[in-house]
Amino acid sequence: MLKVLIPTVMLFPTIWLTSPKWLWTTTTAHSLLIALISLTWLKWTSETGWTTSNSYLATDPLSTPLLVLTCWLLPLMILASQNHVNPEPVSRQRLYITLLTSLQTFLIMAFGATEIIMFYIMFEATLIPTLIIITRWGNQTERLNVGTYFLFYTPAGSLPLLVALLLLQQSTGTLSMLVILYSQPLLLDFWGHMIWWAVCLIAFLVKMPLYGVHLWLPKAHVEAPVAGSMVLAAVLLKLGGYGMMRMMIMLDPLSKELVYPFIILALWGIIMTGSICLRQTDLKSLIAYSSVSHMGLVAGGILIQTPWGFSGAIILMIAHGLVSSMLFCLANTAYERTHSRTMILARGLQMIFPLTAVWWFIANLANLALPPLPNLMGELMIITTLFNWSPWTITLTGAGTLITAGYSLYMFLMSQRGPTPNHITKLPPFHTREHLLMALHLIPVILLVAKPELMWGWCY
Repeated sequence: MLKVLIPTVMLFPTIWLTSPKWLWTTTTAHSLLIALISLTWLKWTSETGWTTSNSYLATDPLSTPLLVLTCWLLPLMILASQNHVNPEPVSRQRLYITLLTSLQTFLIMAFGATEIIMFYIMFEATLIPTLIIITRWGNQTERLNVGTYFLFYTPAGSLPLLVALLLLQQSTGTLSMLVILYSQPLLLDFWGHMIWWAVCLIAFLVKMPLYGVHLWLPKAHVEAPVAGSMVLAAVLLKLGGYGMMRMMIMLDPLSKELVYPFIILALWGIIMTGSICLRQTDLKSLIAYSSVSHMGLVAGGILIQTPWGFSGAIILMIAHGLVSSMLFCLANTAYERTHSRTMILARGLQMIFPLTAVWWFIANLANLALPPLPNLMGELMIITTLFNWSPWTITLTGAGTLITAGYSLYMFLMSQRGPTPNHITKLPPFHTREHLLMALHLIPVILLVAKPELMWGWCY
C-alpha cells in the first residue's frame, strides 16, 4: 500500500517545485509511474485474502482492481485537462493538478482502509476537491447551482451513516473490517434494526447513484470540466458500490426481507434512465444518464448477495469506469473544437476526423456491451444471477440492454454521421495527445478480455 501512497504524496512537492515549462510533462510522467507501480497489486500472492502494510491500510482482491483503476486514471486526467487549463496562470494550473492528486490520495486511503470510520472520512473528504474542481473550473454559471445539489445530496445521504457506525462501534467495540465479521451483532429491537440497515445502505445508494436520488449526477457531469467528469464517472461512483459490498456482508440477516424495494428501484431505473438517454440532445448529459443506468445494474447485482452478483458488479464497475471516462474524453474533444455540447450542432464529424470516429465507434460498442468485452461479462453475470433470483427480472434487464444498444447507436449516429454543417468544416485537427489518451483508456479494457480473473479472482 505504501509503495503507491508515498509516491502519490510526493507528487505534491513535484507539482509546486517544477518549472512552469515542464509542469505538465513532469506531473504526467510521475503519475504514470505511480500507475505502473500500482499494477504490481494485481500479482496476488496472499492466501488469507488481505495483504496489510499496517493495521489501518490493507488491500484485498475486492479493493485491488478499484485501487489500480484510481491510480491509472490520474495520468489520463492530467493528459485530458492540458488544453482546458493551459491558458490560465501557472499558480492555477498547479492548484488544479494538486486537487486531482489530493483526490487520488483520498481515494487510495478510502479503498485501502481497514477501519470503516476511516473509509467514511475519506469517502466524505473526496467531496471537497471534487466540489472545487466543478465550481471553479466548470464551463457555465450553472456550476454554482450544481455545487449546491452536490453538497446537499451526498452529505444528506451519508451523515445518518455516521450515526449508524457510531452505534455499531458502541455495540461491537470495533469498526475494523478484519474483525467485525466475527463480532457480536447489534442488540436493537426489530424497527431499530431495520432503520439501522437502511441508513447503512442509503449513503452508498445516493453515491452510486440509485434511480430516485440520482439528480445530482447528470447536473454535476454536465457542468464539470473534463477531469471532473472522468473521475466522477470512473471512480467516485464506484465508492458507492465498494461501500455497499463491504457493508452488505455485515447486514446479512435482515437483507433477505428488506432488499426488495431497492432492487426493484435499481431495475426500474435502468429502463427509465435508458429512456431518458434516448431523448437527450446534450452529449455529456446522455453519457451521464447512461452511467446511472449501468450503476443500477451494479446495485442490483450487489443487493442480490451471491458470488456471481458480486463478481459481475465489480467487473462491470471496472469496465464502466474505463469506458465512460473514455466517452467523456471524446465528448470533451468535440466540445473544445465546436464549443457546443448539443449533438445536432456538431454532427457529421466522421468526415473531418475519421480516426476519432473509430474511437467513438469502439467506445460506443463497449458501452452497449459488445462481446467479448468485460462490460458484457459483468452484465451477463448480473442478469443471470437476477434471473436465478426471480425470472421476471429478465423483462427489465432485457429491455434495459436493448435500450442501452439504442441510445449508444443514437449517440454515435448523431455525433459522427450525417451531413457536416458548414460552420464546423475548419476545425483544428486532433493532437497525438488525444489519441494516446483514448488508447490508454482502451488498452486496459482489451487486456481484461485476455485475463478477466484480475477482476473476479476474489470470489474463488
